[in-house]
Amino acid sequence: MTLLPQEIIRAKRDGGALDAERIRAFIEGLTAGRVSEGQAAAFAMAVFFRGMSLEERVALTQAMMRSGEVLTWDLPGPVLDKHSTGGVGDAVSLALAPAVAACGGYVPMISGRGLGHTGGTLDKFDSIPGYATQPDIATFRRVTREVGCAIIGQTADLAPADKRLYSIRDVTATVESVDLITASILSKKLAAGLQGLVMDVKFGSGAFMSETQGARELAQSLVSVANGAGLPTSALLTDMNEPLASAAGNAVEMAYTVDYLTGKRREPRFHAVTVALAGEMLALGGLALDPADGARRIEAAIESGRAAETFSAMVTALGGPSDFVAGIDRYLPKAPVIRPVHAEGEGIVAGIATRDIGLAVVALGGGRTRPEDTVDHAVGLTDLAPVGERVDPSRPLAIVHARDEAAAEAAARAVRAAYRLGDAPGDRPLVLERIGA
Repeated sequence: MTLLPQEIIRAKRDGGALDAERIRAFIEGLTAGRVSEGQAAAFAMAVFFRGMSLEERVALTQAMMRSGEVLTWDLPGPVLDKHSTGGVGDAVSLALAPAVAACGGYVPMISGRGLGHTGGTLDKFDSIPGYATQPDIATFRRVTREVGCAIIGQTADLAPADKRLYSIRDVTATVESVDLITASILSKKLAAGLQGLVMDVKFGSGAFMSETQGARELAQSLVSVANGAGLPTSALLTDMNEPLASAAGNAVEMAYTVDYLTGKRREPRFHAVTVALAGEMLALGGLALDPADGARRIEAAIESGRAAETFSAMVTALGGPSDFVAGIDRYLPKAPVIRPVHAEGEGIVAGIATRDIGLAVVALGGGRTRPEDTVDHAVGLTDLAPVGERVDPSRPLAIVHARDEAAAEAAARAVRAAYRLGDAPGDRPLVLERIGA
């Protein structure tokens, strides 16, 4: 029996449940070009309004996973990964992958580029001269095997249906569907041949899901679908009501990461999230007794310098300079205009409109408003004052790194508007809760 795309769309439009066969047929048609962009858009909108059951989400995720190559690994340790729903100053992946690798895990991390107010992991690595963010699969396999981790971008061979469907969702106002987000994220992770996955689902003013309940719903969906598809997965809900690191931008976050790994700077919020997520990964992979034991092992790998050594080896193996960590100042691009941004008065930072900080970086040229936009890797913000800190003439809100004076002044205005001074706020939990299978 021929399964017509329009009949599959009709069934979902009318609130019906789609079986695995119909979902598979639609995704195969999308990959082969038999399903038009208009039909894919109609399908996405039907799912957006009607939703999917757990069984449908699993079937959609697996169909998208099987639309391309599915990697298998023969390695002496567990194949693990972490994925973040995105935020501002979220350079955790850069430090986490080598730390987990230094503890015996293998991390083939397939990351994305920035779009909207959130920074992209690949854009950060593009600031390193020579680093290949789009290597072939053979190189990806070799570096993962020899170094223990490789952070690259999605290739055309892995989950191509996701790439096509996402581009359609992006221009049809259907990105926010929890069902489609779940399938998009997990299809790529399943195609990478993972044996354990930890999700960092963020909530707050700088998160994709600003409300806690929305973040919790997404985390529960991701954990349920991943485990239903055979991938052991847990999730942490983490706070994004202020930038996670004091740097936001591409080269500046790369420099921040190297400072973190080498011990030059270890800010407590960034460190806590990195260690918590990596500890979860070690526990999932059987490399630690539990997440707390995993966290202790990760801290030891960072403190000893083994994580920094692994990071350096990964950069070199993927085409970057062999002395990148030691000679970072010689390699990262620098903005021509660097100057402080002071508040109009003095006081305690009571709150930050974190999304607006991310948008200020985009406006500087450090992000994209369209997928085809080029990125200025040198620009960004550093020394961002955290919530609870006092700002005065000796302590600016941030340091702006800009291409010219006009851009610097515009960024300064945006930063001032994003900060609210007032009474010291109460403590907020950084990791709100853990969601497991």
